[in-house]
Amino acid sequence: MESEVVKPRALDFLVCPQCHEALTLEVRSALGAEILEGTLACTVCHRRYPIVHGVPRFVASGAYASSFGRQWNWFRTVNLDSKNGTRQSEDSLTAVTGWSEPDYAGRLVLDAGVGTGRFAEVVAKKGGEVVGVDLTVAVDAAYQNLGGNPLVHLVQADIFSLPFRTNTFDLAYSIGVLHHTPDTATAFGHVAATVKKGGGLAVYLYAAYGSWYRGSDILRKILTTRLPSSVMLALSALAIPAYYVYRLPLLGKVFQHLAPISLHHDWRWRWLDTFDWYTPRYQWKHWYPEVYRWFRANGFLDVEIFDNPLCMRGVKTS
Repeated sequence: MESEVVKPRALDFLVCPQCHEALTLEVRSALGAEILEGTLACTVCHRRYPIVHGVPRFVASGAYASSFGRQWNWFRTVNLDSKNGTRQSEDSLTAVTGWSEPDYAGRLVLDAGVGTGRFAEVVAKKGGEVVGVDLTVAVDAAYQNLGGNPLVHLVQADIFSLPFRTNTFDLAYSIGVLHHTPDTATAFGHVAATVKKGGGLAVYLYAAYGSWYRGSDILRKILTTRLPSSVMLALSALAIPAYYVYRLPLLGKVFQHLAPISLHHDWRWRWLDTFDWYTPRYQWKHWYPEVYRWFRANGFLDVEIFDNPLCMRGVKTS
């Protein structure tokens, strides 16, 4: 049957990713405020996109980023503040964006690369209405974590073909995601296009400064990205006990240069971060000047740089 959207804002910003025309909603099943199964149909090109397990699906698979889908379902609650009893995700979001609670309250916010929803949870807690998009089945982990939150919308879609109207979001951020796409600059441009004039965009990208990543890049090229994810899950678990060797003053520095691991104090987070580092197909590193040029080229003239490399934000002025 056709129905009103349970979260009425959804069709205000969702469009067909192919022709950017409006969508209509057909609901087959719902549970409370969540549509569980249904279809979004384009009013012009008539393409149809399923809603499966509570999430609109604009892609059939995770493609080049499939390792992240497995990763975030394996480690679904590790970095969620509400589950681990910390403020690590909230503090990370603040460090990347510089935005505080008044900036989010009542605003429509895009989380480009939502993962398990760790940052979307924070935005919703601060009163923002957040739309989390991910290429992979990580959205299923995010839905398990946040699906019942009335301020959270989750969408599975390609960042290079986003199902959103241009100039829609008050704020957008992408934290540790764009450098894992085939073309970081192009991915940046697609996210930037969704931000309305006067809105803000913040990103965290891997920095190209120093030589800290060269050993792991070699390992990724010749070995780790060629192994099955299940094998890498086991190998990355070695970071849990290796932490104590890597903490040694001299020997640890040598190992960290040759084959870096996470040195997070929480063993679960250490395992997650090490897996995250060695498994993605793409892992570009960038320089401040090039990212600054991306902001400028996409109409963000008021650009700020934050302490942790590489974190920048801008305000869209055109």
